[in-house]
Amino acid sequence: MRLLWTALLLLLAGCSSPRGVEAPEATVPPVEDVRAEEAESARALAFYARARQLSGPELAREQESARRALARSRGDAARLRYAMLLTLPGAAVGDDARALELLEPVTRSADGGLRGLALLMTAFLQEQRRLEAGAHGLQQKLDALLSLERSMTGREDKAPRKK
Repeated sequence: MRLLWTALLLLLAGCSSPRGVEAPEATVPPVEDVRAEEAESARALAFYARARQLSGPELAREQESARRALARSRGDAARLRYAMLLTLPGAAVGDDARALELLEPVTRSADGGLRGLALLMTAFLQEQRRLEAGAHGLQQKLDALLSLERSMTGREDKAPRKK
């Protein structure tokens, strides 16, 4: 039995790193930090869910409140909240561009817990802008075709009819 324990200890001693060479440290953040980041994102998503339920005047008041909070504190959470409110249905037309401007610093921050959510929102807004531009181009083509059709039918009405 003693021989078995000795062999096991020697085996385990051989598995350790050589002296003088340190094992690389893990780059995984501590568990507390990950939980704090998840909680921060969860709070932001809960805020968005509540904001979606607001009526027009309530939404305008909330947007103004978020704008003032952003003026006081230029933090990631304030930026993200205001950007979320700007992307809700019923917001002004140019607000998507403003939301993208607000999200840019959050997406560049390396240590921000809201970075992932800001990246997701940025990708969504950019895709929405691309789709709107495509829809606008298609609408212009449709309008041109309708105009062409009207001009063709207009000429036929003005031309003398043959008997």
